[in-house]
Amino acid sequence: MTETSTLLLYVSDPAASTRFYGRLLGRAPVEASPTFALFVLPSGLALGLWKKDGVTPAPIVPGGGCELGFKVKDAAAVDATHADWQGHGASIALPPTDLDFGRSFVALDPDGHRLRVYARHAEN
Repeated sequence: MTETSTLLLYVSDPAASTRFYGRLLGRAPVEASPTFALFVLPSGLALGLWKKDGVTPAPIVPGGGCELGFKVKDAAAVDATHADWQGHGASIALPPTDLDFGRSFVALDPDGHRLRVYARHAEN
């Protein structure tokens, strides 16, 4: 079996977060329980949603203290993903914007975790 790295997000309501990420990612979790859900992303990275009340040691930083980045092909894909995620009810903290590194937008999950979709400027 191949080992997979996992990014864990602490969430208040795993069922609600599982529905949210399932809609945005267009996939079902590979594992789900009342306290935990696991998605495997196309890159191979696993995204775990863990009920924060059961984490030991208890987390001390609320959602929004970091960002989960999703790199896409180009600026048009940023805009298309923004429209898709907004259509699935994602709260948008930053609409598609041209920044010094490329085009990006930021959505928030139900716990305030920041999800940045971005495309870097084309290399010359």
